[in-house]
Amino acid sequence: MPPIRGPAVPILALTLGHVFSNAVRTLPALTADVLQRDLALSPDGLAAVTGAFAFAFAFAMVPVGVALDRFGVRRTALAVLGIAGCGAVLAALAPSAPGMLLAQVVLGIGCAGMLMGPMTYAARAVPAARFALWSGIILTLGNSGMLLSGSPLAWLVELQGWRAGFLATAGMAALAFLAVALTVRQPPPPRRERRSLLQDAGEVVAMAASPGLRPLMVFGFASLAVVLGLRGLWGGPWLMEVKGLSRVEAGHVLSLFALALTIAPVICGWAERRIGRPVLMLAASHYAVAVLILALIAGRDLPPGWDAAIFTLIGAVISVQSVAFGQVRAVVPPERAGRALSALNIAFFGGAAVMQAVSGLAAAWAGTGAALASFAAALILCTSGFLMLRRRA
Repeated sequence: MPPIRGPAVPILALTLGHVFSNAVRTLPALTADVLQRDLALSPDGLAAVTGAFAFAFAFAMVPVGVALDRFGVRRTALAVLGIAGCGAVLAALAPSAPGMLLAQVVLGIGCAGMLMGPMTYAARAVPAARFALWSGIILTLGNSGMLLSGSPLAWLVELQGWRAGFLATAGMAALAFLAVALTVRQPPPPRRERRSLLQDAGEVVAMAASPGLRPLMVFGFASLAVVLGLRGLWGGPWLMEVKGLSRVEAGHVLSLFALALTIAPVICGWAERRIGRPVLMLAASHYAVAVLILALIAGRDLPPGWDAAIFTLIGAVISVQSVAFGQVRAVVPPERAGRALSALNIAFFGGAAVMQAVSGLAAAWAGTGAALASFAAALILCTSGFLMLRRRA
């Protein structure tokens, strides 16, 4: 088969994996009650089981970053899509909490390459000045997976149960695998020196601790945690248990959240090019989202329209996080982009994993509102740390 000309089609094919990743990792938000019932889980137990996804994801980012730079995007993407598809099937068949824990670990390992694949391809295939725009496009399209795990999968779960939801995502992984196999032909970057896999892995860790990336690592620790915490776990229980909505009604509200997450990243990429103040944009967005989360909690007695508006605003404002990828790309050459972007993703998902556990403890102690408040506190702390480290750099 002749190579696909131009970067757009391969990038879009690779982004289908990110669509799958967003759908499968946010599905528990609308199945939390039935998962707890069928798998005999407490609220903090559910947070621990689903948090295993983020822990596995964060640990897998080191080998994924190395593989993207050493073996190329195509082979790495096909490998992780195969692993993730198996994880979705394992989740659908899980007979107990340990089975679901295993499935979440496999899913986390597989999904570790879903965003980095198209990001790394774009970092090598498009001019650096256009990378921020492309990263916004990738996140916009990839976040549409959260639209699928809103009303459509809520309806499917209501009719067929949560296992059918995981089987549907397995079909999405198979579709993405086929699209990547047919369209992606970018070869691995040339290797200028012979290095061991251990040396390459060490470089990912070293990049994460380097002065150039350290502020962004602190920023990222709380950033994705909010998305996965609200859209992936606690948003459903808040709307169904605290606000009294049905599963499908909660799905409609979370679909608005997902719609904002889908539309806003590409706008943020365009705005960053026009405004040229990425640090200000990143910090202001986090502080604003912290305020919005506290407003959500304070409005527990207000009509559901309040929650819909707040969730939508949170989705739009937190999407400024996409600007961070452009900041990483600006400080490394293209042949090191896979490792550098993977280093940032370690912070994103490592923080999400820690915050899943912290929020689960908060929920067990004082309910879903306390779980939500823990994310607001993390945003304030990490953003303040980000600004302090930037000032010292």
